[in-house]
Amino acid sequence: MLGLLRAGIGAAVGLSLLSAGVTASHAAGALAVGAYAAYGYAYDYPSQEAAQAAAIEKCGTSCNKVVATNKGCAALAVDGHKPCGPNGFANGPRLGAAQNSALKYCYKYGGKDCVIRAWICDGKKG
Repeated sequence: MLGLLRAGIGAAVGLSLLSAGVTASHAAGALAVGAYAAYGYAYDYPSQEAAQAAAIEKCGTSCNKVVATNKGCAALAVDGHKPCGPNGFANGPRLGAAQNSALKYCYKYGGKDCVIRAWICDGKKG
C-alpha cells in the first residue's frame, strides 16, 4: 500500500514537471534610455521587438536609445551629481557584468560620481 502511494505521488510530481516544461519561454528584455535620466524597462517578453516597444512606451518621447538583453541583464548608470549629464548603459550575461560595464561607460563619457539608476534581468531561462 505504501509503495502504491509513493508511486502515485511520484507520477504526479513527474507530470507536473513535464507540464511546466511545455509552457512557452519568454526571455527578451530591454532598457530604454532618454534625456534627463529618463528610462523605461521591459522583461520576460516573447521577442526583442516586443520588449523594446514596451520599454520605449514606458519611457516616453525622450527615449532614443535602447539596450536589449536575451536571457541576461541590462543596466543604466548616471552621474549622481548631474543626473541629466553623462550616462552609460550596457547589457551582460549577469547583473554584475551589466552594472560594471554601465558604470565604465558613464565614467568614460565624463561622469564623476556614477551610480546605477536602473537595471533589469530577464529571469526566465528557456
